[in-house]
Amino acid sequence: MKYAILPVTQFQQNCSFLVCEDTGKLAICDPGGDIASIEAAIRELGAEPEKILVTHGHIDHAGAVAELARKLGIPVEGPHEDDRFWIDMLPQQSQMFGFPPAEAFTPDRWLHHGNTVTVGNLTLEVLHCPGHTPGHVVFWQPQAKLAVVGDVLFAGSIGRTDFPRGDHATLVSSIRERLFPLGDDVAFIPGHGPMSELGHERRTNPFVSDHRG
Repeated sequence: MKYAILPVTQFQQNCSFLVCEDTGKLAICDPGGDIASIEAAIRELGAEPEKILVTHGHIDHAGAVAELARKLGIPVEGPHEDDRFWIDMLPQQSQMFGFPPAEAFTPDRWLHHGNTVTVGNLTLEVLHCPGHTPGHVVFWQPQAKLAVVGDVLFAGSIGRTDFPRGDHATLVSSIRERLFPLGDDVAFIPGHGPMSELGHERRTNPFVSDHRG
């Protein structure tokens, strides 16, 4: 599997591209905005868009989903249905945060813990990791040892929990019980900022490390 990362929107959200090298098929994960830049990145990758994957319903992750899916003629998978209220509020979120107008959408497939999604010949496992939002999901590719974690975990930090239906204890449980067991050598693409490895965060992250006070 090949991947690429493109920061989009004024929030510098990591829109990621997951490419099956066998088939040349591509999944676009969390296209929050800047569609022209996303389309340019797709052309540069030389891959064929197959679907859009969504970790959660916040504007910087989902703001361009409806328009991009329509332009490319591809389906949308994710997040978990517990984020429906966030997706329904995308028009209000765009006004609140000064984003271009965003459309609400209904994904072609809501995802649940234990589901799988495919990109070409690749299979990604779906982990429901609530806490930042109630319907947040993570996409995990075991052979590549790569996870796309959205705003659950960052290099040195964790997602905010002060939004509606956010919960700090739930988020910490999601990280410690569903992400860390994937393995210390698993690299992850967070929703913002640089990549890291789960083992590094387990050892050093002040919010969720084994040694946190």
